[in-house]
Amino acid sequence: MAAVGTIVWLSSELMFFAGLFAIYFSIRSVRPDLWAGETEKLNVPFAAVNTLILVISSVWCQLGVFKAEQGIGSRQGSLLQVSSWGMREWYVLTYLFGAVFVAGQVFEYAELWSHGIALNANAYASVFFLTTGFHAIHVAGGLIAFLLIIGRSMTARQFTHRQATGAIVTSYYWHFVDVVWIGLFAAIYLLQ
Repeated sequence: MAAVGTIVWLSSELMFFAGLFAIYFSIRSVRPDLWAGETEKLNVPFAAVNTLILVISSVWCQLGVFKAEQGIGSRQGSLLQVSSWGMREWYVLTYLFGAVFVAGQVFEYAELWSHGIALNANAYASVFFLTTGFHAIHVAGGLIAFLLIIGRSMTARQFTHRQATGAIVTSYYWHFVDVVWIGLFAAIYLLQ
């Protein structure tokens, strides 16, 4: 039931982000001159590296899911033996990469503000900050979910099916925000 509920909820989130994409492309079609000037200020290589960090975090997340499905909640050996890691270690790594991604977004916002692109500067800036900002909020929500899953695995005496289910549905959400970001990255940074 948790997996089905999560998928239904993610479907509603998909509609939310579809609306943001519609806003982005509608305003872009009305003001192509504004887009031409403002997109030059974007740091595409930095955003590409930040995107890669988020994509890699999804790989770490999936490795944690594989361990959760096997009932391995935490490492079975030394911390330096990656092959002995459990779900918790992979999720901690996922959390760290996700936090670096959000920090990268904050850094990018500061850079754009220094170039005069603030939320209220023009239509481009409003749409840019609206779409990427809502995505960043969703990533932050995923990071909170990872903290809850990691904390639950640390306080439990035994890794149970219920904990594995929580880890798996959290991965659904994380992969969702990853795919949404790939779409945003393509629309905002590559389709200039």
